[in-house]
Amino acid sequence: MNHPDVASPSPADGLAVVVVAAGSGTRLGYGLPKALVPLAGEPLLAHALRTVREALPAAAVLVTVPAADTELTALARRMGARAVTGGASRAQSVARALAALPASTEHVLVHDAARCLTPPAVFARVLAALREGARAVVPVTPVTDTIRGADAEGRSTGTVDRSVLRGVQTPQGFDAALLRRVNRAAGLLPHESAGADDAALSASAGDTAATGGTGAAGSSASASGTDPEGITDDASLVEHHAPEHPVRFVDGDEESFKVTRPLDLVLARAVVDSRAGRAE
Repeated sequence: MNHPDVASPSPADGLAVVVVAAGSGTRLGYGLPKALVPLAGEPLLAHALRTVREALPAAAVLVTVPAADTELTALARRMGARAVTGGASRAQSVARALAALPASTEHVLVHDAARCLTPPAVFARVLAALREGARAVVPVTPVTDTIRGADAEGRSTGTVDRSVLRGVQTPQGFDAALLRRVNRAAGLLPHESAGADDAALSASAGDTAATGGTGAAGSSASASGTDPEGITDDASLVEHHAPEHPVRFVDGDEESFKVTRPLDLVLARAVVDSRAGRAE
């Protein structure tokens, strides 16, 4: 489904934000797309977009929505964003948003609508790292639980050293040319426009060209050895298809948790109430 009536913002200073909101939300049990699930009287997407606008008021914002959607599209439009129909997986949804961005986009932040309470400071840290020269940036938090490995039989293989583990959050930030390149390498974007992006990336010392499948967006990911269903964050594409570009960590925030289960909604309501109390 196309959305020709939706405003198409242009990225200021080459910055765009993709908000992934095409998830089904089955585990929340509301019978609604996750981004429409209410939190303190508003859909999760409204909270997420408000934060994006507060943190990055001049950025172009694209929202990936489920096929045949009308409600999220209207909400995105009211909040100054553009709706793009998502794909069958998160990775395919992000690729469709990338394909809709103008070629002049220099930096892209990819954010989960389900992390609707991410503080603006996290966006600022990610963007600052990109402007300092990082090509891929991920906000992280320490892992506090004890983690144990398991073998194929379900038996413990021992305790994992949690000091070397980090919990991954969004927004994840990228050089736009790099993100397009690794999506092409994964078969999620066609290779028709590879020349300009590869030339831009090759300008950096030691850069090498990525290789991968060809064809329409999302049609050849299996041929490239990348399963779209297994791609749960965008930085993993960089690590797999462009390992010469290290992923930089910045501090995340405990309030940037993902709303996935009913208990997460309880916590989210508590955070919203706490913030309202501090604002009074």
